[in-house]
Formats: sequence, C-alpha cells, structure tokens
Amino acid sequence: MSRFIPVDRQTDYLLPPSVDEWLPDGHLARFVVDVVEQLDLSALTRRYAGRGSKAHHPAVLLNLLVYGYATGVVSSRKIERATYDSVAFRYLAANTHPDHDTLATFRRRFLPELEQLFVQVLLLAREMKLLTLGTIALDGTKLNANASKHKALSYGHAKKLEAQFKAEVKALTQRAASADKDDAADGMDIPAEIARREARLEAIAVAKTKIEARAKEREAAEKAAYQEKVARRDAQRKTGKKPRGRDPEPPTGGPRDKDQVNLTDPQSRIMPVTGKGFDQCYNAQAAVDTDSMLVTHTHVTQATNDKQQVMPLLTALARLPAPLAKPDHLLADTGYFSAANVQACHDHRIKPLIAMKRDVHHPPVLERFAADPPTPASKEPVEQMAHHLKTQAGRALYALRKHTVEPVFGIIKHVMGFRQVSLRGLENVSGEWRLVTMAWNIKRMHRLAAG
Repeated sequence: MSRFIPVDRQTDYLLPPSVDEWLPDGHLARFVVDVVEQLDLSALTRRYAGRGSKAHHPAVLLNLLVYGYATGVVSSRKIERATYDSVAFRYLAANTHPDHDTLATFRRRFLPELEQLFVQVLLLAREMKLLTLGTIALDGTKLNANASKHKALSYGHAKKLEAQFKAEVKALTQRAASADKDDAADGMDIPAEIARREARLEAIAVAKTKIEARAKEREAAEKAAYQEKVARRDAQRKTGKKPRGRDPEPPTGGPRDKDQVNLTDPQSRIMPVTGKGFDQCYNAQAAVDTDSMLVTHTHVTQATNDKQQVMPLLTALARLPAPLAKPDHLLADTGYFSAANVQACHDHRIKPLIAMKRDVHHPPVLERFAADPPTPASKEPVEQMAHHLKTQAGRALYALRKHTVEPVFGIIKHVMGFRQVSLRGLENVSGEWRLVTMAWNIKRMHRLAAG
C-alpha cells in the first residue's frame, strides 16, 4: 500500500492561528508591510474626521494597493476578492476585508499625497544604501488611456455633424409646424427628436471649443519655434554662412480638420504606439537610477514628443530633499535632444549625454575601439556633449540607458501587467503612474535587500 500524508480539513485548530505564520520569511508582502510601517502617513490619517463607523487604517489600504500593483492585481474588486483567497493579501489586510468601494475611494482620494510617499520610499532606499543617484536615465512609454480611440471626435467630422443636426432640427421644426403634422409624424415623437439633436449639438460645441483651445496652444508653440528658426538663420547670414535648406514656413493658425478630442477622456491623446499604429494614450515619463534601477522621478504628459520633458525632470530634481543628492549624469535618447535641453542640464550642473542622432546598430569594429577624438576648444555645452558621446567613456556610460530604463518599463508592462491606466484625467493618471512606480521601487528594493 502506498503511504500518503493524511488529508484532514475538518479538525479545528487547538489554538487560533497566527497571521504572522502564514507567510515564509523574506516574502514580498512582509517587506511591503515593513516599508509602509516606516513611512509618515500623518498627511493621510489627518484627513479622517473620526465620525461614523471605524475606518480601515490607511497603512492597511496602502499595503494592499502597493502589493496589488507590484503583483499585477490592480482592480479594487480583485484586491477585495484576494483578501479572502490569497494568503499574502490576507496577511497584508491583517485578516480584514476592505471592500472595493473603500479601496477605490482611498486610491482616488489620496493620489496627491502619493508624491511625498514616493519621496519617502526613495529616502528609505538611500538609508538602506540601495540608491546612489550618480547617473539617471530618462525615457517615456505610452500607457493606454481608459478610453477607446473610437470615441474620439475630429474637428472636421464635428463640423459635418453640426451642419447635419442643424438641418434636421430645422426640418423637424417645420414639420411640427405644418398643418398636417399629425398625419406626417407617423408615430414620430418630434419634440423628443429635436431635443436629442439639440443635446448633441451642445456636446459638439463643447468638443469644438476644446479643440480650438488646443489649436491656440499649438499655434503659440509653433510660432515660437518658427521665430527661433528664423533668428538662427539670420544669425548665420550675418556671419557669412549660408543656411542649409529652405526657409521655414510660417505656422498657420486655427484648428485643423484632423484635430480631435476624446469624448470619454478628453485629456488623453491619440499617440503612435509600437506595432499598432495609433491609440488613445498618455505619455508616462520616468527617470531611473542606473545602479539600482529604482525610479527617481515620474510625470505624465499629453505631448507625443519627448523634447519638452527634460525641464520637468530638472525642476523636480531641484525640489528633492538634501539626502537625495543631484545626479552627476543624465542619459536620454535622441527624442530629448535640443540645444535648450543641453543648456538647461548644464545650468543645473548635470552633465547630459543625450543622443544627437539615432544610433547605428552594429558599428564597425574599428570605429567601436577608435581612440578618443581631441577635445574641442569651444566650451559650448552642445559641442562638449557631442565630444563626450564620441569617447570610449561616454559611449560606455550612454550604453547604460538601454539596460536601465527600458527593462523597467518592460517589467512594469509585461510582468506587473500595467499597460492601461484605470483612472481618467491627467492629474489622476499622474497619481496612478506614481503609485505604479512606487510599487516597482518597493519590489526592486526587496530584491536588492535580499542580495
């Protein structure tokens, strides 16, 4: 006869089981609890009035959200279910069961406070000697919005619908006023049909107003860029140099027929995505420490282009507390290059290594091991950076970018499963992205601390 371990699901415990015994030592859930216990949550606890029934402590709810995002359980309903089904979630919740409304409200309510908690986690990583902040790599990734691109309305289509609905309202009004309206109506509720079209006309007017406002912002930016190009070409002519290419065309103002707004999440934008054409997205930015792969800064933008995203990073780095020293180097791909960005890094005493053109894959071996070019006589920041990128040390430092920030995005999207935001609106999406990256940081700290 085979000998098997007895299976008995009926015998009661002689003593109540301890929640602390449910998880093995070194489990991620234990580390999440240890980290959250060291955070100052007074900004959260002060928001509770103390009236009504007892509330779940913010530490418990934060534990559940951080561990949920770190393990790919983002939905508040799934987290609530996991407090019954999962040993790790039961441990985090101390054998309580916050419902999904409580979790969703907590996440939405305290998104602004997450910025300080994010910094506290970085300070803790610094104390644990896991974060150095010597060199950081900046990059962006597209996150799918909680809205379908098929719910977008273009300016050209809006004008067509507006003309159609106005014509239909006029026709229906004339039909209602005709002498034989009872026979002609043929069961049609004319007042309801008119009201429906007038409501759609109001929605179209709001959408057109938003598109026109965005067009004005774009026109101001294009006008400034045009004036900068003209001034640069005039300066070249004064020095006797002939500008290359044609003179720039002045920008045309006003909205274009292809300009559009999403009716579900108006603050999201249509953006190009890898291998799929275009989708309704947000552009999520992150700066990652090259030594620890911890995210040191995040922000979300509606801009498809990354060229304007260096200044928000530099501004945020200047606000970091003293223990988090400024980085020495900033690595970024060619999408971030501009003379203004290089100068801004120089002004903040950070050495930039921003690619000035696309890298050539598999360069010739003699080029890879060529001697460093002579140092330029000019102290102009762009020329100094261009020289640094051609040196052996500069190429080795810039190469860190590809296996620093891009793997972090890959893990967040394909391991943690966060490809689409749950919330809507730029401010809410920014807070959720900060929560995701804080969960990644704690997960990464757990791995680094374990050795």
